[in-house]
Formats: sequence, structure tokens, C-alpha cells
Amino acid sequence: MSRFDRYLLSQLLSLFGFFALVLVAVYWVNRAVGLFDQLIGDGQSALVFLEFSILTLPNAIRLVLPVAAFAATVYVVNRLMQESELVVMQATGFSAFRLARPVLYFGLTVMVMQLVLTNVLVPASQRILSERSAEISENITARFLNAGQFMHPSKGITLYIREISPTGEILDLFLADERSETERAVHTARKAFLVRGEVAPKLVMVDGSTQRLNRASGRMTVTRFSDFTLDLAGLISVGGTGPLALNALPTPVLITASPEAAAVTGASVAQMQEEGHSRLAGPLLAVAAALIGFAALMQGSFSRFGLWRQMAVAVGLLIAMQLVWTWGGATALERDGAWPAVYLAPVAGILVAGAMLWWAQRPRQRRVFA
Repeated sequence: MSRFDRYLLSQLLSLFGFFALVLVAVYWVNRAVGLFDQLIGDGQSALVFLEFSILTLPNAIRLVLPVAAFAATVYVVNRLMQESELVVMQATGFSAFRLARPVLYFGLTVMVMQLVLTNVLVPASQRILSERSAEISENITARFLNAGQFMHPSKGITLYIREISPTGEILDLFLADERSETERAVHTARKAFLVRGEVAPKLVMVDGSTQRLNRASGRMTVTRFSDFTLDLAGLISVGGTGPLALNALPTPVLITASPEAAAVTGASVAQMQEEGHSRLAGPLLAVAAALIGFAALMQGSFSRFGLWRQMAVAVGLLIAMQLVWTWGGATALERDGAWPAVYLAPVAGILVAGAMLWWAQRPRQRRVFA
């Protein structure tokens, strides 16, 4: 690698790190607000919030890498054009394609980062996130058992607990069930315990009573008990693990789209193939974005005011490439075997950048004034 290639590549990587950090921070803050309300509102600790935030970072980084690569390329090229560095290199005989070589190296570097993220880190983090979400959804103690306040874990259910001992013993329990249209049930107990069940936890009440009021006749029956077990499966909605998410599966499993994997995820063959091939085509967007940003700015000449028109063209081309990417993903989801559509956006972006580089190195005609 020549000294010029190393110099330009170092400039691109340093600015890429800055833009990636800013974009990830913006995305993470927006995501963390909803995550904070969800977890802290359910009674989880700050450590659980921090754990979930870290697990969502690989996916956030994956999303912003192409945009950060584009922004870094446009910023660096515009600055080098204003400082006449690229103009000097062109004067020494460097063609547009030769000047684009370090930009290509930069795009390939970002592509490798994104390949590792999309095919290794993101699936692993999503699997862990799904497992932890299932564990938290089953944690009834953290979600619903708060002493000293009336709670409504589901529609028609009212729960009150006076105190929870350090050992997990529930003291003075009140549970009202008004879901039935024919009767109203109220359970009270001096003590209660939560025990594990097959579907949902079970509530074991000690030294209490059950009052049932028939709404039609107005008659009430009272049953006193020394111990009574109540299954919470019908009282409190407990989230299960559900089908495995596509973004948690390995890439080879998605590309092959076996019937076994389709049964586990509940997704169609087209959905699995689109997800798998998007993991391979998505990193190419980083290469295309960097080359488009460079090639668009190479259409201009030296100007102290900057290359604002060329920047606008570059942004427009990036938006157009993103629209093609969205269309390709939607097309791949419509029918089986249409997965090549996801490669259209990055391939078209690279071809457009190559065409603009070829046009940029053509001799430009100068106006002749009489």
C-alpha cells in the first residue's frame, strides 16, 4: 500500500469511527428510552436494563455502519478537495480510479466489520436477548408482587399484598377475580407462597378464605381453608418463549431454509431466504456507499466554497440505493427463490459509482472566450 493510500485510509477510518459513534449513540438513546420504561416499569433492576442495552448494541452498530462510511467519505473528500490535496494528486497523473483505491480498501474494511456483526455477533446477541426476555417474562415476583399497593396484573384481577418478607413469604394477601359474568371471587390469606408450575407459577395460600358472590341471585358462599393452591396460569398473563426469531438463527440455516427450521420459527421459506441473503448483501452496501460518496464528489472541481452540489447528488444517490434495497427485500419476501433481488441495491450502487468515476476522469472541455 502506497503512502497516499495509507494517508487517505487513515483519514477515512478516523472520521468513520467518529460518525459511527455519534450515530450509534443517537440510535441507542432512542431505543433506551422505551427499553427503560418497559424494564423499570416491570420492576427490573438497573443491571437488567444495562444488560439489555448492551445486547441491542450489535444490531444498532450494524444499521449505522453504511451511513457512517458514507458520511466519513464525503467529509474527508470534501476537505481534501478544499485543501487542494486531491487536486495535486490528479495533477501528478492519478486517475479517478487510482484515487478511489484507498476508498475501496476502506469500504472493504467496513464490509468485513459488518459481515462479522450480521453473521456472528447479532444472531448471538439476539439469542441471548430472547432467552433473557423469556426469563424476565416468567419472573412474576419482579413484575407483579409489590407490597403496599393495589395491582392489576390482568383485566378483572386485583391484587394487594401488605408485606413480602426477606425470604419471599407473602403476608396478608388479597386477590379479587371479577372476570366471570356470573360470579365474583375474593381470596384472602394470612400467608402465601409462590411455587413453580408447568405453565405458570402457582400460589399456595395458607390460613385464609374464599368468598364467591353469585351475581344473579346475590348469594355469597364463604369457604375457609388451612391451605389452598391457585394456578396463576389463568389469572396472570405470562409470556412464553414463542417461536424463535429469524435474526437469532445462523446464516447457513436461513439460506438453506430447511423444513425443520421453518417449523421452529414459523416463517416461510421466502422469509428465511430473504433474512439469510440480506446478511450477505447488506455489508456490500458499505462498499457501495463509500464509493458513491467519493465518485459523486469527484465530479466537481476545486472550490473554496465546498462541493455542496456534488454532496446533494451523493445524498440523493444514497437515498435511491436505500429505496432499491427496500424494494428488493419486499420482492424477496413475496415468493420463494426471489432472494437475488436483495443484491440489486449494492451491485447497482457499485456500478453507478464506477460509471461516475469513469466520467470524472474524462477530459473536460474548457470554454473559449473570443
